[in-house]
Amino acid sequence: MLDVAIFWEWLSFAVRWLHVITAIAWIGSSFYFVALDLGLRKRSGLPAGAHGEEWQVHGGGFYHIQKYLVAPAELPEHLTWFKWESYATWMSGFAMLAVVYYAGADLFLIDRNVLDVSAPAAIGISIASLALGWIVYDQLCKSPLGKNDTLLMIVLYAVVVFMAWAYTHLFTGRAAFIHLGAFTATIMSANVFMIIIPNQKIVVADLIADRTPDPKYGRIAKTRSLHNNYLTLPVLFLMLSNHYPLAFATEFNWIIASLVFIIGVLIRHYFNTMHAGKGAPSWTWAASAILFVIIIWLSTVPKVLTGDQASAQPNAGHQALVASAHFPAVRDTVLGRCAMCHSAEPYYEGIYLPPKGVVLDNDGEMARHAREIYLQAGRSRAMPPGNVTHITPEERALLVAWYEGVERSR
Repeated sequence: MLDVAIFWEWLSFAVRWLHVITAIAWIGSSFYFVALDLGLRKRSGLPAGAHGEEWQVHGGGFYHIQKYLVAPAELPEHLTWFKWESYATWMSGFAMLAVVYYAGADLFLIDRNVLDVSAPAAIGISIASLALGWIVYDQLCKSPLGKNDTLLMIVLYAVVVFMAWAYTHLFTGRAAFIHLGAFTATIMSANVFMIIIPNQKIVVADLIADRTPDPKYGRIAKTRSLHNNYLTLPVLFLMLSNHYPLAFATEFNWIIASLVFIIGVLIRHYFNTMHAGKGAPSWTWAASAILFVIIIWLSTVPKVLTGDQASAQPNAGHQALVASAHFPAVRDTVLGRCAMCHSAEPYYEGIYLPPKGVVLDNDGEMARHAREIYLQAGRSRAMPPGNVTHITPEERALLVAWYEGVERSR
């Protein structure tokens, strides 16, 4: 059993690493080509059909790049397709979803205080939501609404906000954020697989058959590529969020996720505008900063003490925490709800080492990790994962009162 557990842990790590590698490749090429497209310059003397060109210098050499809106008169012998970066990113991401959240559904996917369902049912809801997301998005883009970019983006944002809310009412907070990221990433990768690459293949087939390609295929592909560009940064935030319980495990987590999408669009608007040579709209950074402050406030209502306050005078603080009138009840709560995993010899099934090396089976360690207990089990619902030990709201309130009471008395 121990060997299986170790193998599964390393499999999770390997799939996560692969996902990061492929995502870097996909995002890097996406950002590069959007910047290249926006930076193209027109001049007299360009070849027939060429929309613009750009000279670049990198790695000790010069590159001369020309773009054709439809296609060149003759198809070159060697044509590089940018598609496997997207496919590999989605496949590795889904593998990670399966290894971590489907295989560990009772721990990471299901919170029975949110929705009491079986593991197969939760997994089915997960997969169905990803497929439904692409269908809804694609149909909206193909509808008359798709002819109005601004109105389309408003409607699509409303869909994202609804899904942020819905996921937090289906899964654990951690799984909700990961699923919102997977929901968006599925749309992005399906754009490549279902629209962008097929459209490019139609153009290539027309060229081979000596037909004049229809320019609409290029326009559609460019629009979907731009959508992907604006969605990238929110997806990155959501993929990283499982390390930050103040983002995913607080009361207003779905609003936080919704605001992150606006921040991502603002930041990409800055870079896209700058690459297009239309100036540098610095107001986007100010607006992003304001929204991020709102996110911090939403995650800490009522206010969470700063790290400096929490870590000041650690020895005296530890003594005060243990001496608190709340501590006997806190000790019982931590031993009953947390110590089965967070002990020198964990006895929760499948756990062989205390997660992240945090031991909570004695008074001194409880005091030393008081801030983590406060943030992850008091102020947020990150711990226990999926609330598998059924910690009650009253017990969470006790942890908050214990920590804040000692901090206020300093």
